[in-house]
Amino acid sequence: MRQLNLALKFVLELAALVAFGLWGASLSDGVTGVLLAIGLPVLAAGLWGTLAAPRARRRLPHRSRVQFELGFFLAAAVALWRAGFATAAAVFAAIVIVNGFLLTTFDQWEM
Repeated sequence: MRQLNLALKFVLELAALVAFGLWGASLSDGVTGVLLAIGLPVLAAGLWGTLAAPRARRRLPHRSRVQFELGFFLAAAVALWRAGFATAAAVFAAIVIVNGFLLTTFDQWEM
């Protein structure tokens, strides 16, 4: 169960990038929409890789990182909602809550 929870967190990280891409694509048409659909996930991945990834050189301290990660996932849920996927946003947010509870229960936030 512990390994499945960590796998779920990884899937949530990937889903968040998709959410940012969908939101970017919904903001504009044409070339600008494509650039936003690519650029927003790249920016989000860069922030995650710098501040939250297990091997990040500038990884945030535990308390700050947990807040950053939860904020990151909240932003992804809002991005889905703003892109017109309200049900997907609600499901995503619910899964994030369950995953966060299990990360706490299994003491997995440091991984």
